Amino acid sequence: MLHTTANRRHHPDTATRPGRVGRWRLATFACWLVLLACLQTVHAEDGYDLWLRYAPLETQAAAGYRERLGHLVAPATNATQRAARDELVRGIGGLLGKAPAQADSVDGAGALLVGTPSSSPAIGRLGLELDALGDEGYLIRTVDIGGNAATVVAANSDTGALYGAFHLLRLLQSRQPIDALDLRESPKVRLRVLNHWDDLNRHVERGYSGQSIWDWHRLPDWLDPRYTDYARANASIGVNGTVLNNVNANAQILTAPYLEKVAALAGVMRPYGIRVYISARFSAPMEIGGLETADPLDPAVRRWWQAKADEIYAKVPDFGGFLVKANSEGQPGPQDFGRSHADGANMLAEVLAPHGGIVMWRAFVYSDEEPDDRHKQAYTEFVPHDGEFRDNVLVQVKNGAIDFQPREPFHPLFGAMPKTPLMMEFQITKEYLGFATHLVYLGPMYEEVLRADTHAKGPGSTVAKVVDGSLDGHTLSGIAGVANIGSDRNWSGSHFDQANWYVFGRMAWDPSLEARAIADEWVRMTFTNDPAFVEPVVEMMMASHQAAVDYMTPLGLHHLMGRGHHYGPAPWVEGGPRADWTSVYFHRATKEGIGFDRTTSGSDAVSQYAPPVAEVFNDPARVPEDFLLWFHHRPWTSRVASGRTLWDELVHRYSRGVGAVARMRDTWAGLDRHVDPERHHQVERFLAIQQQEAQWWRDASIAYFQTFSGLPLPEGEAPPPESLEYYKSLEFPHAPGDTQ
Repeated sequence: MLHTTANRRHHPDTATRPGRVGRWRLATFACWLVLLACLQTVHAEDGYDLWLRYAPLETQAAAGYRERLGHLVAPATNATQRAARDELVRGIGGLLGKAPAQADSVDGAGALLVGTPSSSPAIGRLGLELDALGDEGYLIRTVDIGGNAATVVAANSDTGALYGAFHLLRLLQSRQPIDALDLRESPKVRLRVLNHWDDLNRHVERGYSGQSIWDWHRLPDWLDPRYTDYARANASIGVNGTVLNNVNANAQILTAPYLEKVAALAGVMRPYGIRVYISARFSAPMEIGGLETADPLDPAVRRWWQAKADEIYAKVPDFGGFLVKANSEGQPGPQDFGRSHADGANMLAEVLAPHGGIVMWRAFVYSDEEPDDRHKQAYTEFVPHDGEFRDNVLVQVKNGAIDFQPREPFHPLFGAMPKTPLMMEFQITKEYLGFATHLVYLGPMYEEVLRADTHAKGPGSTVAKVVDGSLDGHTLSGIAGVANIGSDRNWSGSHFDQANWYVFGRMAWDPSLEARAIADEWVRMTFTNDPAFVEPVVEMMMASHQAAVDYMTPLGLHHLMGRGHHYGPAPWVEGGPRADWTSVYFHRATKEGIGFDRTTSGSDAVSQYAPPVAEVFNDPARVPEDFLLWFHHRPWTSRVASGRTLWDELVHRYSRGVGAVARMRDTWAGLDRHVDPERHHQVERFLAIQQQEAQWWRDASIAYFQTFSGLPLPEGEAPPPESLEYYKSLEFPHAPGDTQ
């Protein structure tokens, strides 16, 4: 109106006579409407909604669901109940085009009942058997109430009902039938936790998706709505804990001002069943407490930690506990005072126990001196203390013994500490797998590790059974994931990296789930249910991890990345403060051959595994070829399963990885009609980056290793386009995610 009035002032006749100016205005207004609609569409598909888009279903599918979900009967007397109710209203309304009517009681057909026997009289009258579901499990069942079909989501707790609500929405999002439901779900792992390597200045170590989402400066007074959406997303996949700060911890987070901020975040997480944890710096009593020591057996130190625990729980009654990185990579720990890992963990566990808190004590340790073999050190330091840890301590073990490499054999600690609960630590952020720009779906890697057989108690003693506690009868169990979440609008830096957050949560809930099924689920929820899109994209995702291993670290090679920033190939790295921070220490290439000898004739790391596993790893004819050079130093001209020489196979796999990425690009390019332009464009450009960098990995690695093999390239293989000196000269001082 203001615009019209202003124009009338200068053109008094244009309000009464149609003409060129009037038509121009109408056209302009129409253009603005189209532009506004486009902007709204772009905003809606920028990735912020993750797998909780709740995009409208096809008319026929929506109509069928509406008959079953016409009205909602759900309590809303506390925050968790309201979260479940609001999610169902939001989700069903978005998917079906109309939110369910909310009612106090079942009224005819199409009722959806959600709650617990204590919160919902209608559910209480059904006499459902819920005891075996525990505190977090749920039941989704089609029932008959007064001659009418109804759908019930029932649990023993409000959090369980919330998880069940998300499961029901997942069924709708993936177009599953809901006419005759009878589902019972409960988590197989007790603690399902994200580890944020976030610093208090909002830098994220090994983070590739912007700043930390925790805005410490504005906390506790400003609670960004993003925190609630973070909690929603985690609850939707069953994550029930978050460690707010970096394992390379700053003791300041234990001071009163920061504990107020932690309490504010805990208040946002609580309705969604999520407990907050803190990474505790072991030397905090000295740094912020004024003590002269942090010796865990010193009475003054124990009193300081007891007072600190009491202070924390006064502010956060449901505080989860501490994550600790100690005596690793320069971090302080009990060994600084002549004490063991068990001494340090037990001191903290003792002060947390009265409050119900737990300690997650990381087993990622290696000495500051040049080691015999880093692969062996965690086993050497922890196995002697099996059975010495308090019952509220979990030893948190990385999936492999080195450091989140593109592929590693399972860590030898799994199966070697039957008296101690071992918590799996996976990396979700792709520190060694191309950061956020490479499409690498981690589900197959998680699945490979969890299904690996430790043989600790005979065949079938899988890593998953160690982690979920079933192998050794532990009730305390956990899986942690180093988060890939940041301030980027799409949370994870790239759209496909959201799938790694998703698959982590789903496998943490149930380690027996299949990576392919989870990928299918995620694609349908995140993009579309059209089989013409779902099938090729799932195939692309399932092949992506092997592709990355091929172009980065084929045949069991490892630790070949650039120093410090870990970006790009640098197999030539040598020198510096310690040998095991170099590439040459791990690949050990000579003119005779390549690979790290960890057999009984080498470092003997194989003997840390159960005998049936050790026998396989020790034999170059039996070891899986994906781990050949992890355990064996082999001649360049030795033969592998394909009949090729080792050198030819190495080159073949490098090229195979590059070719796989090229095919991914072609696949994605042909799917543009199924995806909104913004998301399609970003994935398209990132795949171009990935292909370029895969080629770089291939060419730089071949140029370097050929100086040792002295062998020609196999027929048909193109030589690197640049000299080895060129690849060595490249520098990347601004690569993201490096330590500060």
